Amino acid sequence: MRFRGFIAIDIDVLPKLVELENEIKKTGANVKLVEPKNVHITLKFLGDTEEAQIDEIEEIMKKSVEETNPFIIKFRNVGVFPNKGYMKVIWIGVENGEQIGIIADKIDNQVSKLGFKREKRKFSSHLTIARVKSARNKEKILQIIEKYRNFEFADMNVESIKLKKSELTPEGPIYTALREVKL
Repeated sequence: MRFRGFIAIDIDVLPKLVELENEIKKTGANVKLVEPKNVHITLKFLGDTEEAQIDEIEEIMKKSVEETNPFIIKFRNVGVFPNKGYMKVIWIGVENGEQIGIIADKIDNQVSKLGFKREKRKFSSHLTIARVKSARNKEKILQIIEKYRNFEFADMNVESIKLKKSELTPEGPIYTALREVKL
């Protein structure tokens, strides 16, 4: 059996993030918001994954964090990928995320040996909060991004990473944690 897999750091629902999403909703822009309960930091998108590989992936996760103690990150700032002229993703930035980048690189290196594609882009620690579908009301989105520039959303203690399964449904994705590895 196969599933759509990814490795991530789960995020608690941030009240300020919910406020930001409500402001984005009011713009009438053509965006698909990520449900606050589904917001996470993706360490590695695996895609098509064999259930038989779960144990090997868990071992890789354990190795990637064996020298890492829990650490605190800050959610701060709002921006867009790839740029303000052509927005595809609205994100919240992660400060003190260097450790996350190190873990993500270790995972990427090791899972490539199982046949997963290596990342082409350099890892960027962020929370995806919305996907922009068209340029409708783009100016209003840019005003909100400006308003939340350097805004501090919350601090969070990173204590574990998870292997998750993503089931795509018409109502949005359903994420299920398959394995959790503590730092």
